[in-house]
Amino acid sequence: METIQELASTCRVATPSNTVLHSECAYTFHTPFSSEKGLIVNLNTFIGTIEPLSFNNVSEEKGMFLRIVKKRVEKKVEEGKEEENKPTKLAIGVDGGFATDDDKYETISTYSVVVMEKSGKVLVEESYDETLKEKFPEAVVKSVESIINHVGMAIQQDLKAWENDEEVPVSKYAADLPFVDNGITISSDPKSWKCEKSGETENLWLNLSDGFIGGGRKNWDGSGGSNGALDHFEEAGEKYPLVVKLGTITAEGSTIHADCYSYAKDEDGPVKIPQLTELLAKRGINVASLQKTEKSTAELEVELNANYAFDAITESGSKLISVSGPDLQGLQNLGNSCYLNSVVQCLAALPEVKAKYGTNPDGDITSHKFFSGVTPRNAPNELLVQTTRLMSALTSGAFSLPKDQLDSTAPADPKHRLAPRMFKTLIGKDHVDFKTGQQQDAAQFLQYMLEQLDRAELKHDRNMPKTSQLFSFQSESRLLCSSDRKIKYKDNAPETIWSLRVPMERAVILSNPDEPEQKKLKQEDEKVVPTVTFDACLDGWAADAIVDDYRWPHLGNSVHTAIEKTRFKNFPKYLWVQIQRYTLGADWQPVKLEVNLDIPEELDLTEYKTKGPQEGEDLVPEETDAPAAASAQPEISEMALGQLMDMGFGMNGCKRALTAVGGSDTEAAMNWIFEHNMDPDFNDPLPEAGAPVAGGASDGGVDSAVAQSLVDSLGCFTMDQVKAALMETNGAPDRAADWLFSHMDNLDGAIAAIQDKKAAADSAANVELDDGPGKYKMVGMVSHIGKNTGSGHYVAHIKHDGKWVIFNDEKVALSEHPPLPHAYLYLYERLES
Repeated sequence: METIQELASTCRVATPSNTVLHSECAYTFHTPFSSEKGLIVNLNTFIGTIEPLSFNNVSEEKGMFLRIVKKRVEKKVEEGKEEENKPTKLAIGVDGGFATDDDKYETISTYSVVVMEKSGKVLVEESYDETLKEKFPEAVVKSVESIINHVGMAIQQDLKAWENDEEVPVSKYAADLPFVDNGITISSDPKSWKCEKSGETENLWLNLSDGFIGGGRKNWDGSGGSNGALDHFEEAGEKYPLVVKLGTITAEGSTIHADCYSYAKDEDGPVKIPQLTELLAKRGINVASLQKTEKSTAELEVELNANYAFDAITESGSKLISVSGPDLQGLQNLGNSCYLNSVVQCLAALPEVKAKYGTNPDGDITSHKFFSGVTPRNAPNELLVQTTRLMSALTSGAFSLPKDQLDSTAPADPKHRLAPRMFKTLIGKDHVDFKTGQQQDAAQFLQYMLEQLDRAELKHDRNMPKTSQLFSFQSESRLLCSSDRKIKYKDNAPETIWSLRVPMERAVILSNPDEPEQKKLKQEDEKVVPTVTFDACLDGWAADAIVDDYRWPHLGNSVHTAIEKTRFKNFPKYLWVQIQRYTLGADWQPVKLEVNLDIPEELDLTEYKTKGPQEGEDLVPEETDAPAAASAQPEISEMALGQLMDMGFGMNGCKRALTAVGGSDTEAAMNWIFEHNMDPDFNDPLPEAGAPVAGGASDGGVDSAVAQSLVDSLGCFTMDQVKAALMETNGAPDRAADWLFSHMDNLDGAIAAIQDKKAAADSAANVELDDGPGKYKMVGMVSHIGKNTGSGHYVAHIKHDGKWVIFNDEKVALSEHPPLPHAYLYLYERLES
């Protein structure tokens, strides 16, 4: 007790706002249930670990801990009271109803205060309970009691997810939102939608004020959207902040549901817009008027589809043989986390991911290179640590259910259950969707997870091969000009998922002549589902595409149709294939395509590799650099500029238009805008007359003169801080100033994030993509049940030792009938020859 008395002053009392990790280890999935040694929680930091990791990378030579050991035992029914416990009500968990698992079992908890040296030697261990606590110093008692009675990190994280799920606020700008009556209407045909800046056709947002369609936010590495919608908001003087994502607009009764967002700096997040129905109707989107006649039909289609696919995907009705062990560990569903579970299981099955983050079967999960330099206090917030924690648990088999308990009907002992809560909370904390407890799109999460891992890996070691490189491929477009028949080759941005459209026009009804007549008669009463071959999907991707209004610099920037052909530049080690099973109906309702996909387990894509420029082709001349200086510009009328901007066009585009027509002719400028609003540089700032185009820029494109001017005028920021702000805001001084003041609470952290982004983007641009033969074999798939990817359920199937295994959250079993025709994502491995 003397040793405990010496360290009593180091004990702290945990408040409700403190993070207390007392239900699982910060580095592994060990819990108080895992062994007789349970967890030890540091009485100073409140972070729990197993003994070997309690002093990981800390300077203290000894410390005081609370050991927590828990055991689940079955409750004994007192003799003669069996009849009293029989259910008399058709209910669960109430008096007289059926017993829940909590009613059948109880948890016995034991505690002790431990003083341990850095070497791992336990100097003192004293049992602690209500009858013994009087012998401990008061500071120790208060600390221990605060930890025992604390809700803990797990519940705090669950509560945070629930808070993120709370009602989305109504935008303060909705009631008086300006509406520009410029005659723009939106087609119900998704094929006609495109970003008015970049021409992108995915992730599109409609500005509810002026009808502008722009791409979603651009990610740090250049992936994601084109950033067109946000750029337009800023260029239009930040007058039109509310946007809605096209493709998410659905009706339920008289209510319209859609993903709405406010770009306003004091909201900058998802919002509700009460008059959304009226605003959409003004743009020709009359969802409400169509809903009543179409709703019942749509609901029936969804129900038929769900029933049709559910049994096949989950293999319901099959007598599946449960399995466990290394690489065969299930994951607990945290409530709509099956999208994460399915993706993680597929990644954990890959040898390269195992080698980086996992361990060998029955290997040591307490030691890993990513644990080095990370203290227990910091471990929960380090992505590489938490990824290692999760992958090692899956690959080692350390927490697998014993073989003799696989077929038990009793719930699994808590020591064999893995809840990926810490990983989910950490990786999703900065994402508007993944930080919630709602269902999400598995494909979007896969891309986001790879982006986050890339950033963390780059920060850890710039020379470390990024995980995304396993899946990264680049395509090349061959563009044929319809005017002069010259050819241009263009490299497209690297991707990690190959997304293919399902050509329903090529769907066929397959019949099996060998089926018994009785079965055929039975099928006549059932819904017939057509089949599309994978070759048909591939043909659609590889076919010539018509690109209207393509601007050709070698023809004086004139617009002519282009014929585009796309091919692979490289074949990655692993290829993710996404099948676009979801589309939008004419009534703006989401429709899941009821179709079987005839997809082979082996692919040969060799013929779809680009051959580059060929002998005899007449190539477009190399584009020359822009002129060094801009010509003299006319004076722009402020009144004319304001009139054009009031019609919904950006400031830079309006200035270009007025400059082209002399500076003041509004009508002529309008005509110029209609002709040139799709120009790539339409919304770029105009260079000052006589000024060099480069503008003396340095430090990543930041103009040093502008930076110095801001430093002098603001007076409270350093040159490095101002340059970082200018870099983040594309060199706009007013936006840079706003950015600086809006990040005052954590300016250093925000600047560090910008620097990480730039370093990661530079690294991504310089990475040489892996390449090899174009032959692949299927090794995994993720299937989805439900009407759209943001609801329903996800299940993974993975090839393990030559056999398909189903991973349905915690249920892991040998697959009898893998649902090849129904998957949403397919994972292929390159065959090396």
